[in-house]
Amino acid sequence: MAADSNHFIGVDFGGTKILAGIFSPSLKLLKSVKLTTKSERGVEAVIDRITRAVRDVADEADLDLKQVRAIGLGAPGAVEPESGRVIYAINVGWTNVPLKKELEKRLGLPVFVENDCKASTLGVYHLELKGKPRSMVGVFLGTGVGGGLIFDGVLHAGENFAAGEVGHMILDIDGAKAGRAARGSFESLASRTAIFYRIKSAVKEGQKTILTDMLGADLEDMRSGDLRRALRRGDKLVEKVVAEAASHTGVAVANLINVLGPEVVALGGGVIEALGEEMMPIIQKRAEELVLPGTFDAVRIIASRLGDNAGISGAAVLAQARSK
Repeated sequence: MAADSNHFIGVDFGGTKILAGIFSPSLKLLKSVKLTTKSERGVEAVIDRITRAVRDVADEADLDLKQVRAIGLGAPGAVEPESGRVIYAINVGWTNVPLKKELEKRLGLPVFVENDCKASTLGVYHLELKGKPRSMVGVFLGTGVGGGLIFDGVLHAGENFAAGEVGHMILDIDGAKAGRAARGSFESLASRTAIFYRIKSAVKEGQKTILTDMLGADLEDMRSGDLRRALRRGDKLVEKVVAEAASHTGVAVANLINVLGPEVVALGGGVIEALGEEMMPIIQKRAEELVLPGTFDAVRIIASRLGDNAGISGAAVLAQARSK
C-alpha cells in the first residue's frame, strides 16, 4: 500500500441509491457521487455498480485508489460485520451475499461492511455529536426505516447482528402494510414507501392533491422533495399523510426512550431531510405525551444535520477505525 494511502471512501448502499464519498485523513468529505441501485438486475450487477461508484468518486477527487487506505460500506439489512456478509436485506432481495469478499476482489483494498443505518448512526455520533453522548439511538426514515444503538460510546450489534432494526417494531398489529415490511410495523407506517403508498391510495379513492398536477395522475417518480413543495402550497392530503407518519414516528421514539433511556435520539434519512421542519414538532410532541412522566427532559430528540451524508460519513468512520 502506498505511503500516502491515507484517504477513506464511505459508501451508503440502499434500496434505491448508491452514494459514495471520499474523505480526507481528518474525515472531511471531499467529493461524492450517486448512482441508482437497480437491485432488480441482481446481486452481481449491484456489486459492479458499487465498484463503479468507488472508482468514480476517487476520480472526481483526482485521486488514485492507491491513495485510499480502506473502504467502509453501509448495506441494508442484517450484516455480519466480521465476515462482511449481508445475511438478509429485504429491500434489495439479498440473502447470504459475501459483499466484503466480492468488493475486495474487485477493488484490491480492505473493505469493512456494516448495516447502513448502523453506519449512519456512527456518522451522526462521531462527526456531528463528536462522540459526546454516553448513549444514542439513531432512527433513519428513507425507503425503509432503520436505526442504530450506541451504548457507552460503542455501536451495539446484538447477538443476531440485527440490534437497532427499529423499523420492524410493530406499532399497530392490525395496521397498514406497505412494501415488504410487516403489517403495522414502524416501516409500514412511516417510511417513504409507506407515505407514497398512502398518497397514491388516497388519489385512487378520489382524494385531491397538487401532486397530480405536478407529476401526473399515476404519481410516478414521486420524491420526498415533491412532498415538501406540495406542503408549501397548502396541500391538505399531503399534510395529513405526513402528519400521520410523524405521529407514528413519535410513538416509536417514545417506545425507544421508555425501553432504552438514551441520552440522544437522532433522526435522519431522506424523509427527515426533506420534511423535518414539518415532522419534528409532531414527533417531539407525540413522544413527550407517551414517555414515562418525569423522564422526558433527560433525553434530547434531534434532527441530524448530516442529512443524506450520514451514511457515507459513518462508513468512513468505520473504515478509519477498522483499518488502524
